[in-house]
Amino acid sequence: MHKSIRDLMCVGMTLLLSSPVFAQPTQGSNYGPNMWHGGWHSWFVGPVIMIVFIAISVVVVVVLVRWLGGVGHGSAPYSAPGKSPLDILKERFAKGEIDKEEFDERRRVLGE
Repeated sequence: MHKSIRDLMCVGMTLLLSSPVFAQPTQGSNYGPNMWHGGWHSWFVGPVIMIVFIAISVVVVVVLVRWLGGVGHGSAPYSAPGKSPLDILKERFAKGEIDKEEFDERRRVLGE
């Protein structure tokens, strides 16, 4: 009996949705305000609203990416958590990124 009720509901929905009433156009020639019948301002309001919507969408995505762990969580982006500034300076000197004079000057500035 449960299957027959479901089948009866499917047949009823099919008959209802295939009714010719849904295929009939609305009365009258004016379908309401749109780009053609809304006047000159409709040509400008639509694109402006679309640009604003896209801009808001981009801002929301950027904020979500940054909030979920992207750039800008307050920590230094390139330093390891356990390294001191002097350790980083020594690594840069060892890699050849800075020369001896710059290394000595920066080490003095750091106070060591």
